[in-house]
Amino acid sequence: MIFKSGRYSGYLRPLSYVIDLLIIHLWAFYFFSETYDIINFTAFVTLGWVILSLKSSFYEIYRFTHVAKIMSLIGKQFVIFFLIVFAYFGIFNVENHSPLAVINYVLLVMACITVVKFTIYFLLKKYRLWTGGNRRKVVIIGLNKKTDQLRKFFSDNPEYGYHLDKTFNLKGKGKTTIEACIDYINENNIDEIYSSVAELDNPELILLIDYVDNNLKTLKFLPDNKEIYSKKLDFSYYGVLPILSLRKIPMDEPFNQFIKRSFDIILSLIVIIGILSWLTPILAILIKLESKGPVFFKQKRNGLDYKEFFCYKFRSMKPNPMAHLHQISKGDTRVTSVGRILRKTSIDEMPQFINVLKGDMSVVGPRPHMVSHTHMYAERIDKFMVRHFIKPGITGLAQVSGYRGEVETENDIINRVKYDIFYLENWSLFLDIKIVFQTIYNAIKGDKKAY
Repeated sequence: MIFKSGRYSGYLRPLSYVIDLLIIHLWAFYFFSETYDIINFTAFVTLGWVILSLKSSFYEIYRFTHVAKIMSLIGKQFVIFFLIVFAYFGIFNVENHSPLAVINYVLLVMACITVVKFTIYFLLKKYRLWTGGNRRKVVIIGLNKKTDQLRKFFSDNPEYGYHLDKTFNLKGKGKTTIEACIDYINENNIDEIYSSVAELDNPELILLIDYVDNNLKTLKFLPDNKEIYSKKLDFSYYGVLPILSLRKIPMDEPFNQFIKRSFDIILSLIVIIGILSWLTPILAILIKLESKGPVFFKQKRNGLDYKEFFCYKFRSMKPNPMAHLHQISKGDTRVTSVGRILRKTSIDEMPQFINVLKGDMSVVGPRPHMVSHTHMYAERIDKFMVRHFIKPGITGLAQVSGYRGEVETENDIINRVKYDIFYLENWSLFLDIKIVFQTIYNAIKGDKKAY
């Protein structure tokens, strides 16, 4: 059989390496056939690709891995592989090829590898769904709300290849002992055990852990009795002492900071040079014709590490002393006719690309609030300050998820904070690109909360 019943074949990952390296070298021969050095190029690029893949976990793709995660891995791999190829031509003094040819080569290689990677990913899903192969038999220990959600996930998503064999109830009427669960697991060749933390006392927990350690079983826990377990905890060692950090923020890593900052600079330059350079004079005339006052409106906002900065916008209101205190509301009489169009299309936000270029903001991130509102929400809303671990953005996950504009109820700001925290804990370049396109789509379509 190509696939074992519960796990991937051990040949699948090496086969993926071989296919990708064949793509790399076949296209290299096609592009650089006149100067293709089979020994130097093969050794240098192959070694670079393998080391890069091991470091980036490029081939660590599992049945539960999300498509966004795969896209993020491909993006990182592309950037470093691009540098590896250019390094080869520099180190070995190969001068007969233009940079454009090298760029085309890398783009084509990564496009082919992306197609192969997703083909394997989706074919495995279809294989599990249609044939029942590559399946893992699982049991759930504990009966509560969380385990019921997991049971529903297994039953609603057969393409992941999990076959739920049984759910054990450890409490109440008809309860089962942990010893009986272990006997059942032994007798039925169960591959994975999912256990509720809340349902087990300490002796039962130790017994279950000892059993899986001694019998090569996979044990996973559902964090259902301690809120901290549902966080994206970061595990590290101080010497031999294990330490848990409350959350891991991807943008704290230097490489991710470089990628995000590069994305911000490139996009902000495109907008400033390609759009604002000619749009600003036109809007300046229209804004000035309708009302006296400056073309740009600047307002203090709180950014990274709670530091204040001036946030720029095209002025969309008549100058008024309450602009720094009161948030706009639907039908606000302070908004000018031109301003209403600017706000409806979100064009009033475009000068914030200057903030991005300066480094005060990012293209995507939590939307910054007025200083007075930030102080108010910090006192009233749990975890509101977590948003300030990263730079604020022109747009954000909360905004494209329906929580932009006026805060009408407490629920609006609570959900906005939830989306912002999810974003900072799960950032990827692919997620940024997705949010940018969703923002453009919403601006064209029209957002009911854009007023």
